[in-house]
Amino acid sequence: MTLDDIKEKIDKAEKIVILTHENPDGDAIGSSLAMYNALKDYGKNPDIIIPKYPSIFKFLPGAGEIKTETNIEKYDLAIALDCATIKMLNGFSKYFEDAKSKICIDHHSTNTMFGDLNYVNPVAPACAQILLVVLEYIGIEVTKDIGTCILTGIITDTGGFKYEGVTADTFEFVSWLLNKGVNVSKIYKKVLQTKTRANFELTKIATDRIEFLENGKITFTYITKEDEERVNAQNGDKEGIVEVGRDVEGVEVSIFLTETDKGVKCSLRSNDYVNVSDVCLVFGGGGHAKAAGCTIQGSTIEQIKEKIIRQVKAAL
Repeated sequence: MTLDDIKEKIDKAEKIVILTHENPDGDAIGSSLAMYNALKDYGKNPDIIIPKYPSIFKFLPGAGEIKTETNIEKYDLAIALDCATIKMLNGFSKYFEDAKSKICIDHHSTNTMFGDLNYVNPVAPACAQILLVVLEYIGIEVTKDIGTCILTGIITDTGGFKYEGVTADTFEFVSWLLNKGVNVSKIYKKVLQTKTRANFELTKIATDRIEFLENGKITFTYITKEDEERVNAQNGDKEGIVEVGRDVEGVEVSIFLTETDKGVKCSLRSNDYVNVSDVCLVFGGGGHAKAAGCTIQGSTIEQIKEKIIRQVKAAL
């Protein structure tokens, strides 16, 4: 598979849909909106479907055109962004499966190559960074609007350029985007420094519950649906809470559980040597070596706590 193949599929397609993973983060939303805006500039009229996403990303160009569903039964082309497996496609895998052609662009090492065409670079710190290469090859100019979406993806998935996956190329791309007029400081403040009141309250609750295990190498905490209702939490208000435990000196793995309609969501982060993606794969999830997650059905938080901790202990 080459970028020529991707360009050919896009050129031929009339009905295009853009999809990303459930519980989308900044890279998922930024990459999706970057592709959406780019394809519109390219003369296409794509649909972008994201049922729910954090309100902090509503400032991104094109966010007002995001759909929760469509009545189109079969697209000519479906493009999945920042998604490792087809089952994570926001509950709308049918749009992808039923499309005549399927493209997957991603950076997760656990990607299952579920597209007809797969452009996956696990070395890239963000899917959005890969998009810069793809769009340039296709011949789509990266405007300020597209660049704003791309930089949002890069900033969020690198933790503000602090994670190990950041490369010299990352900073070269950011420098290039700055020259396009993209406001790095404004985006950084909006997506990393600005918290909702509900997020602040949930962070307090989770912080008070933190347990230190295995001589301080593991932290564990959780949030219930009742907690979320009490603070009137919205989608995205739990973002960043898992980082609290990891940032404590001596901690190798931070575990954060939340109740969802699909089961208990487990978010894991590590510092130096534990591959939390391997831990989550045991439970049907995945992600990156130092940031991963999974959802486990049919169990209580207490039951899942024991299972997750046992697996993490084995990895220490």
